Amino acid sequence: MAKITRKARPELRPAAKSAPKKPKKAAAKTTPARKSRKPKPWTSAEVLEAFSRFRKANPEPKGELEHLNPYTLLVAVVLSAQATDAGVNKATRALFAVADTPEKMLDLGEEKLRDYIKTVGLYRNKAKNVIALSRKLIAEFGGQVPRTRAEIESLPGAGRKTANVVLNMAFGERTMAVDTHVFRVGNRTGLAPGNTPLEVELGLEKVIPAEFMLHAHHWLILHGRYTCLARGPRCAVCLINDLCRWPEKTI
Repeated sequence: MAKITRKARPELRPAAKSAPKKPKKAAAKTTPARKSRKPKPWTSAEVLEAFSRFRKANPEPKGELEHLNPYTLLVAVVLSAQATDAGVNKATRALFAVADTPEKMLDLGEEKLRDYIKTVGLYRNKAKNVIALSRKLIAEFGGQVPRTRAEIESLPGAGRKTANVVLNMAFGERTMAVDTHVFRVGNRTGLAPGNTPLEVELGLEKVIPAEFMLHAHHWLILHGRYTCLARGPRCAVCLINDLCRWPEKTI
């Protein structure tokens, strides 16, 4: 009789225990960043008080760029881009003695002009602009500095700030030229905050009373240059420290 063989059953192994699931960590709560508070706008009375103080301290403020006439003022302002007024003055004293009109500047020529202004930053490009603007003044404006912002801005090397300075200082227009000092003062004090020079310019024109506008940009430039410094502002001697909105002021 044939033997009946039974296949051995495979040994059943206990199922591997799965590792216990770790409890999920609760997502960390993020606190929204606090928005920086905008400074409280100046009141009309505060603006009036600030500029009354500026006027009392310096009734007839003057720009520090030396010039002989509207043309030399225009040239000086073009040269002053990314340069100090003192540095420009050192170069232009000798230059304006020999070339104080567009015609004389063209006679001098670009090469000799470079020799006069070589101590001024970017002097090669500025020399090209001065020769080009002198040529355009003769060709299109009868050798005279035009009296509108658009026409001045059409000259090589001249932008809005240049036009505003010339219109104010040469022709008595109530313009607001915004340089690095005015931009800093407008923002730091909260008088006219803005992200661009144009925003600050329009903001200042909006809040400053008309009676102060002729000298306003000079008061603000001088205030930024000598008191409201970029580093180490002299808050203790500031004429408007009680009105200033800067949270870091030290008084």
